[in-house]
Amino acid sequence: MFVWAAYLLSLQLPIAFCWAYSCHKTESSPGFSLPGDYLLGGLFALHSDCLQVRHRPQVTRCDRPNSFNGHGYHLFQAMRFSIEEINNSTALLPNISLGYELFDVCSESANVYATLRVLAQRGTGHLEMQRDLHNYSSKVVALIGPDNTDHAVTTASLLGPFLMPMISYEASSVALSTKRQYPSFLRTIPSDKHQVEAMVLLLRSFGWVWISLIGSYGDYGQLGVQALEELAAPQGICIAFKDIVPFSAQVGDPKMQQMVHRLAQARTTVIVVFSNRYLARVFFMSVVLANLTGKVWIASEDWAISTYITKVPGIQGIGTVLGVAIQRRRVPGLKEFEESYIREVKGSPRSCPEGSWCSTNQLCRECHTFTTQSMPWLGAFSMSAAYNVYQAVYAVAHGLHQLLGCTSETCSRGPVYPWQKDTVAFDDNGDPLGGYNIISWDWNGPEWTFEVIGSASVSPVQLDINKTKIQWHGKNNQVPTSVCTTDCLEGHHRVVVGSHHCCFECIPCEAGTFLNKSDLHICQPCAKEEWAPEGSTTCFPRTVEFLAWQEPISLVLLTANTLLLLLLVGTTGLFARHLHTPVVRSAGGRLCFLMLGSLAAGSCSFYGFFGEPTVPTCLLRQPLFSLGFAVFLSCLTIRSFQLVIIFKFSTKVPTFYHTWAQNHGAGLSVTASSTVHLLICVLWLAVWTPLPTREYQRFPHLVILECTEVNSAGFLLAFTHNILLSVSTFACSYLGKELPENYNEAKCVTFSLLLNFVSWIAFFTTSIIYQGSYLPAVYVMAGLATLSGGFSGYFLPKCYVILCRPDLNNAEHFQASILDYTRRSGST
Repeated sequence: MFVWAAYLLSLQLPIAFCWAYSCHKTESSPGFSLPGDYLLGGLFALHSDCLQVRHRPQVTRCDRPNSFNGHGYHLFQAMRFSIEEINNSTALLPNISLGYELFDVCSESANVYATLRVLAQRGTGHLEMQRDLHNYSSKVVALIGPDNTDHAVTTASLLGPFLMPMISYEASSVALSTKRQYPSFLRTIPSDKHQVEAMVLLLRSFGWVWISLIGSYGDYGQLGVQALEELAAPQGICIAFKDIVPFSAQVGDPKMQQMVHRLAQARTTVIVVFSNRYLARVFFMSVVLANLTGKVWIASEDWAISTYITKVPGIQGIGTVLGVAIQRRRVPGLKEFEESYIREVKGSPRSCPEGSWCSTNQLCRECHTFTTQSMPWLGAFSMSAAYNVYQAVYAVAHGLHQLLGCTSETCSRGPVYPWQKDTVAFDDNGDPLGGYNIISWDWNGPEWTFEVIGSASVSPVQLDINKTKIQWHGKNNQVPTSVCTTDCLEGHHRVVVGSHHCCFECIPCEAGTFLNKSDLHICQPCAKEEWAPEGSTTCFPRTVEFLAWQEPISLVLLTANTLLLLLLVGTTGLFARHLHTPVVRSAGGRLCFLMLGSLAAGSCSFYGFFGEPTVPTCLLRQPLFSLGFAVFLSCLTIRSFQLVIIFKFSTKVPTFYHTWAQNHGAGLSVTASSTVHLLICVLWLAVWTPLPTREYQRFPHLVILECTEVNSAGFLLAFTHNILLSVSTFACSYLGKELPENYNEAKCVTFSLLLNFVSWIAFFTTSIIYQGSYLPAVYVMAGLATLSGGFSGYFLPKCYVILCRPDLNNAEHFQASILDYTRRSGST
């Protein structure tokens, strides 16, 4: 604090020089000062800044020809009007009069000069260095103004150590909300933080995500552009082009020509202009000069409804203008007050008394020339800003009213220090609690007006717009679009192209993934039990499939298998009844029952292929069929081999024949072969255990219920053993092709084995091509063909003889056949 005071004291010498330069032959206009019990300071830009190179530390002389600022004039009058209204009030600050010291702050130097004048001690014209500023008594108790962010930052920094309340009516930069840096700063205009949020909501409400952004030099424009850029990106808005209008910008200069040219090349339909009205005028004059039309312009509050912009020649052709404006308010009686001021200031400005602290920036020559007909027009923009001044003055008055302990009749008149006053109707950052109007420009020929199309509340920012009120510049009043890439079709995700996430290619989501609308860039995988086609926005439940009992093909196969079982059972009964007949004995006698039983076991295994797979069905269905068919082939092989031994080798190799017969070679061979296959099946079940499983990989939309290890090494090992048995059967049958007719089974066995080979070749070919839920049906078909071939090739001819040719089922016929074979063998 002490360092600040020392710094301010060190400014006394430059100030003295400023006064020496600027107060020579000084004059003043009435209305800039008013005595009172307590004084308020006021900083208003009655004239525009003068862009010139300075060679001395001289305060800018604001009262220059052709520089009058009508907007600042209305705000100046609003403060005078507010204080006069309060002084005439019996309810607020009774028996207390408020005075003021008002200054024209057309430049930074004028602003600093006025701020130091405000800080001057009561009764003096200078600052004194004090260790403790709590007892510092300045000339004024509070300051209203200044009008823009750049000036407000300087003033707030100077007033901060003294904790002098400073209430700005137009400085909206978010930087001024930092209480640690600007502890005494307040304002009656909403912070740009809320303005930027309202702009982003406005852009989002129309789907405008591809924009250009123009700002003005200085804290207001540059910080506003920065805040909007930071907030836009998380909302999916891309800034294709961004630039700042220089402080020294002039219409037609190379910098402005290049800026507008690059803006046209950006090919964005929507352009946000976050600028003060002075540089915005230069920018739009450059836009009109370049004939840049057909755009949507989003205006910041400083120029949204300013006639300073709408009076730019040709601006009505630039397109549609939407904007964020401070809420439209009125100060009743202000216009009449201004008219009375015009009547009071007739004549020339008065000279300052010798030895007084008169400032040249308390002069307004134009104000002396106004008439009630030629006075500046009090439009909606200036009226709303004047209401902010009105609010600021009343906030100070209410603070004083509380501080002085005023009653309905009187107030105490003790000393008041700037830091003692409280905030009135401000939030913790010194920002007001009001909101914004959303406006749209409306042209009726050359006449300009604006339409309030909605509002934006703050804390939190919420937007309410009536879009039907907007008159768009395009054909058929269609809402313009402003996107880099049009939205993707449903189920297509975005692949960003370049540096902007708004520019992308649309790629369909792969099968098995879907596009979650919360993230349009990533296709999410479906859950395990779900699926999605290519380009989907949702997942669907997978269809669970297995070979159900009620399927038509299942019913056909079950019927066929049942018929086969009935034939096997019937044949067993038939053979049992004719067990001692020559046909049954030649077929193998009691061995036929083992063969028929093995075929029946294989047939029963087929029932395990229907319905939802379970552990028992998976364990039994393939091994049981394989073992049953292996037993059948073993019997058939040994039976054929035995006939060959009897007829061909009994006389040639009698020792081998007697050994075979005495040691029950046929039974031992069948047992050995069947045991080998049984061990293979046990190994199969132990090592490659088939269990129920849900298969997800073959079909994206299906879950196939099946048994694992369908074509495992165990299955292939068992199948190979059966192949070897089939070859052995064929070889033994072929050796007996010249046996007696009743014992020659070569043709029937060959047919059965051929059908077996064809069936399994068909099955393996199909399993390579098709892996669906009907694959078990193909297996059952191949198995049925194999069992049916074995039954029909071996047992069916014998059943025919028993049932249809009993005359051939006798010993005489078989003996005649054997004798015929003996004669043929003897003749050869």
